[in-house]
Amino acid sequence: MKLYVIAGEASGDLHGSNLLKALFQQHPDLHVRAWGGDKMQEGGATLVKHYKDLAFMGFVEVVKNLRTILRNISFCKEDILAYQPDALVLIDYPGFNLRIAKWAKQQGIKVVYYISPQIWAWHRSRVYDIRRDVDKMLVILPFEQEFFRQYGMEVEYVGHPLLDALNTPTTSEQQRHAGSKTIALLPGSRKQEIQRILPPMLSVSARFPQYQFVVAGASSIPDEYYQAFLKNYPEVELRKGVTYNLLRQSYAALVKSGTSTLETALLGVPQVVCYAGNPISYQIARRLIQVKYISLVNLIVDKPLVQELIQDELNPTNLEKALAEILQAEKRSDILHGYTELKHSLGDGGASDRAARSILQFLHTQPV
Repeated sequence: MKLYVIAGEASGDLHGSNLLKALFQQHPDLHVRAWGGDKMQEGGATLVKHYKDLAFMGFVEVVKNLRTILRNISFCKEDILAYQPDALVLIDYPGFNLRIAKWAKQQGIKVVYYISPQIWAWHRSRVYDIRRDVDKMLVILPFEQEFFRQYGMEVEYVGHPLLDALNTPTTSEQQRHAGSKTIALLPGSRKQEIQRILPPMLSVSARFPQYQFVVAGASSIPDEYYQAFLKNYPEVELRKGVTYNLLRQSYAALVKSGTSTLETALLGVPQVVCYAGNPISYQIARRLIQVKYISLVNLIVDKPLVQELIQDELNPTNLEKALAEILQAEKRSDILHGYTELKHSLGDGGASDRAARSILQFLHTQPV
């Protein structure tokens, strides 16, 4: 059996690699060709394109790089046709993957979508494209089943793969954090994210001299890029490719909005969620977004458990105040209690195994 898997971001590479491990365990004769990253390659896939060459975020950035994106789409279609897979497995990354899904459906290729695009947040009209072009949808957030059901589409909830990817802390392990003096800075894995989000994060480091600030660097970004920001902050460390270990050692974190907010929560670290994008892209997105919160943590528990500083709100004054607050015992206790509620709502582990089993069962029951 041959699968063609497409992931376009670091989180997709992580979840894709765990899915591949489960697929190979359940079907050792599987062959996989993929767009993703180092983890998926290590997981057994033949890597076609690395996600670091695909990461364009925001409306303006997409327009600027439209020619490259269109070339990638064209190459992807040609590569899929040459490979002739039994199915296409798409992982999040909607701007690219939904276009490929539409084309693949027209070619008669079976389409499985693992990790739904966040269409419940904005651009809900895409649900009709998914209903038309996707043969099997596997979702990882508990409220997504009901969302799709409202549009007449039955999807399968497999649980969140982060519960498997992380060894989530027990209460005693969270208490061991109490003696830590480390504050983790997670500014994202794309250059345009880092450019806008890391400077305000760094700006507060001098206001908390009793803590050691450490930047969680992305392996795909050169050290020199980070050093351009860190040159005026010699007391701040850079550690690359060890984000989970860094978070396990941290007392608090400043985190770019995205999957990393959920990772930070599951590792039991109080956090402030940060986001700043291209001003034009942000103004467009603000008019389209249809949810109350930007972070997955707040969305899942449906309340403002962690503070979100977005766009102009992400400034040194606000960030200093928010960080000082989560360093206090009462606020920390509230956040950690909320994290327990969040983890409970995500259910048990085993998402990757369930997803792999579902994909293989789906393919075995489909007509040739």
